[in-house]
Amino acid sequence: MTSDVQIRPLRADDRQAWGALWRDYLAFYETELPQEIYDSSFERMLSDDPTEFSGFVAEQDGQLVGLVHFLFHRHGWKIENVCYLQDLYAVPESRGTGIGRKLIEAVYVEADRRGAPSVYWLTQEFNHTARQLYDRIGKLSPFIKYQRP
Repeated sequence: MTSDVQIRPLRADDRQAWGALWRDYLAFYETELPQEIYDSSFERMLSDDPTEFSGFVAEQDGQLVGLVHFLFHRHGWKIENVCYLQDLYAVPESRGTGIGRKLIEAVYVEADRRGAPSVYWLTQEFNHTARQLYDRIGKLSPFIKYQRP
């Protein structure tokens, strides 16, 4: 990888490369999804509906090397919407080069542009490599997640 990274919104012609990146991301979390979820998620991220998910990609040398998915939603303790960063992924060979940081910062910029005072995300406790970045660019929350069994 020799050139600068461009962070940009997801485009319709990114479908195949985005799908490969998202599959690799989900594999890290030992998750597989049916094709209809890939189709639905991609379609939603291309929507102009501000309540749908959005996506940015990192492009370098004409190849997609990272992605981030995020969603703006209401919050009971704020008047403004908040931003949930759901998925963040950089290809293994690009890790440590700043791509993850650039993708998160692009979400921060979009949150500021849309008047969202807060951006938050979750990760698994064992995701030590990513947490090194998160500790530099975010603030660890004391909350513990529970979900319906």
